[in-house]
Amino acid sequence: MTHDLNPADAAFSETLRAALPDGTLHETTARYLEEPRGRYAGQAGVLAKPRDAQQVATLVRMAADARVAVVPYGGGTGLVGGQVAPEGSTPLIISLERMTAIRAVYPDENVMVAEAGAILADVQNAAEAANRLFPLSLAAQGSARIGGNLATNAGGTGVLRYGNARDLCLGLEAVLPDGQIWNGLSRLRKNNTGYDLRHLLIGAEGTLGIITAAALKMFPRPALTGTAMLVVESPAAALKLLSMARGLFGEMISAFELIHRQGFDFLSETMPEVRQPFETAPEWSVLIELGLAADMDPQEALENLFANASEAGLVQDGLIAGSGAQAEAFWTIRESIPEANRRVGSVSSHDISVPLSAIPEFIIKAGDALAQMGDFRINCFGHVGDGNLHYNVFPQIGRSRADHENQRDAIKACVHDLVDSLGGSISAEHGVGRLKVADLEKYGDPAKLSAMRAIKAALDPMGIMNPGAVLRG
Repeated sequence: MTHDLNPADAAFSETLRAALPDGTLHETTARYLEEPRGRYAGQAGVLAKPRDAQQVATLVRMAADARVAVVPYGGGTGLVGGQVAPEGSTPLIISLERMTAIRAVYPDENVMVAEAGAILADVQNAAEAANRLFPLSLAAQGSARIGGNLATNAGGTGVLRYGNARDLCLGLEAVLPDGQIWNGLSRLRKNNTGYDLRHLLIGAEGTLGIITAAALKMFPRPALTGTAMLVVESPAAALKLLSMARGLFGEMISAFELIHRQGFDFLSETMPEVRQPFETAPEWSVLIELGLAADMDPQEALENLFANASEAGLVQDGLIAGSGAQAEAFWTIRESIPEANRRVGSVSSHDISVPLSAIPEFIIKAGDALAQMGDFRINCFGHVGDGNLHYNVFPQIGRSRADHENQRDAIKACVHDLVDSLGGSISAEHGVGRLKVADLEKYGDPAKLSAMRAIKAALDPMGIMNPGAVLRG
């Protein structure tokens, strides 16, 4: 589908200015045109910072009338280029950063209503203030905004127990491509009344509308938390350890993260201030967190797991956090790895998922295949409990990613072909954005893609909503 859109030029800006309160339009500074990996540079059109859903609706309606592209902007932390428009007509950028209110908290219902511009960490804190837990947790939570988390169906470290962002949302308020406001902020857990627009908008990356507020699920806070880093021989051993832990603790496993030695090495190389737990970095290790009932002892539970796993030959060493500070130090390691990766500079990064039992096969086959293509460092880490690996390929010391730019497409194809052959996904939690449009076309199911295009054409016939993201514009 191809649409001829008009630029968000000075004349369009003046039309908006006349219809909106003073201070809604702003200069488009560099941060609204950048994305963390530096793969894309956005075009400076018109930047608007609305204060409520009505103003968002006015902006979208006027963009539709003028046939101007709209790019929704949250925290700017997305890793697939969905928040910038590098080509086509200059867009209207709508930033939700002023819409940060926690509108209501219902502790007895385990529900919170938050505006889309609320920073994820602030949503977490609002839940904690009500003695509840909002479990979505990821490295960028200090700057990512909940609207963007929902628009990309963000994952993070708590998916094993609590699910993706999609699973944490009961209802939405959103502005549709024609400027209508959908008042769908339901707090109901059962609402069987036809097509669920909530699930259509979640994960759509702003291509079907702009999320302006959400009714979010909260959970009782675990009475006690236990955290440990355990050394395992291999990813296969890590999966057996997970199975053993599930047998002991059921659904009380809050996180189960796989870390390769390369992650520790990158931290030593780029972030030496991050304290490392082991004197010698292990080849493979697991960060496990338990959320336990009040009558359980976290130290005893983790010691019991270690003893059983050691006897079975699954773990060789380990550290159990004896305090909240130690647990936080363990998590600092895991959450600092993406920043260390960024500082080193990858040749090609992959956010993939495969069935759990296929993880060891994928890691072995991908490593062997890439070794045939060149001498690389591979940092494989991620949420092994739900099958999501961040499999990133880096140059050797003394070289840069620019030295391998001509190999990037071949490396990506090598990894994604293997993922597809194992029944996996080429985008586990980051989304499609602009980075993976061609990959979606290559690996996506034809019937699904046809349905997606039909939905896009029906809801956004002029193609103004984030053109070029998810589906080719």
